[in-house]
Amino acid sequence: MARQKTAFVCSDCGSDYAKWQGQCSDCGAWNTLAQVRLEAARGAGRAAARAGDRSGFAGALDSAQVLQDIAVDDLPRFSSGAREFDRVLGGGLVPGSAILVGGEPGAGKSTLLLQTMCYLAGQMDALYITGEESLQQVALRARRLQLPADKLRLMSETNVERILASARQLRPRVLVVDSIQVVHLDELASAPGSVSQVRECAACLIRFAKLSGTVLFLVGHVTKDGSLAGPKVLEHMIDCSILLEGDHDSRFRTLRGQKNRFGAVNELGVFAMTGQ
Repeated sequence: MARQKTAFVCSDCGSDYAKWQGQCSDCGAWNTLAQVRLEAARGAGRAAARAGDRSGFAGALDSAQVLQDIAVDDLPRFSSGAREFDRVLGGGLVPGSAILVGGEPGAGKSTLLLQTMCYLAGQMDALYITGEESLQQVALRARRLQLPADKLRLMSETNVERILASARQLRPRVLVVDSIQVVHLDELASAPGSVSQVRECAACLIRFAKLSGTVLFLVGHVTKDGSLAGPKVLEHMIDCSILLEGDHDSRFRTLRGQKNRFGAVNELGVFAMTGQ
């Protein structure tokens, strides 16, 4: 029987090493290396290949193009339904973009996205995937907020392959996955939220968004020091990273951009959490 190959992967930056060491040489973090099986990573690669074409995240053409021949028309955008949200996003939502919404538990990430999706569902096909809450919990929140809930499609699922199968069938223009830390691929032996699971699940979802033109929202949690929980490579994969933060004793929340390939990152949105 062949000996199973393993590697040690940094949970902060995703760098891998042949043997364990106390400090990651790339990002400098201490005690962040965890052992993973290489066979599992190859299985995830096969799942990613099944999830979509191999044409890359940007959905580029098969042949190379001359730089000056590439059309540079204004990006098509549509409103999220909230001016503060649109401003932080750079003027609205861009088809095919992958947006990471981070924040501490209880900051209001799910509430903000549920309001956005209920508005968008009145104009286009929208699909909300909840992996942390039951369908009844989400429905109760929508009822409490008096949101229009007659058009939004809701699904409770954590398996990425089943999520993508539903997305291909329903063909939504906007897709929310809440959250990236709880979804998983069966081919990976590691637990949901691990470096390999977060990286490979995000890769499959982002590939689908790029090839289909679907706007993808990924909800992510942050650590105590305010950084995104999970591998740093995730922040390089997405197009836009925004952070929702605020004091739990205050009803105000601020939304600020940390990365935006389609706009500036110096915009700030302010929201008020009401008792409705």
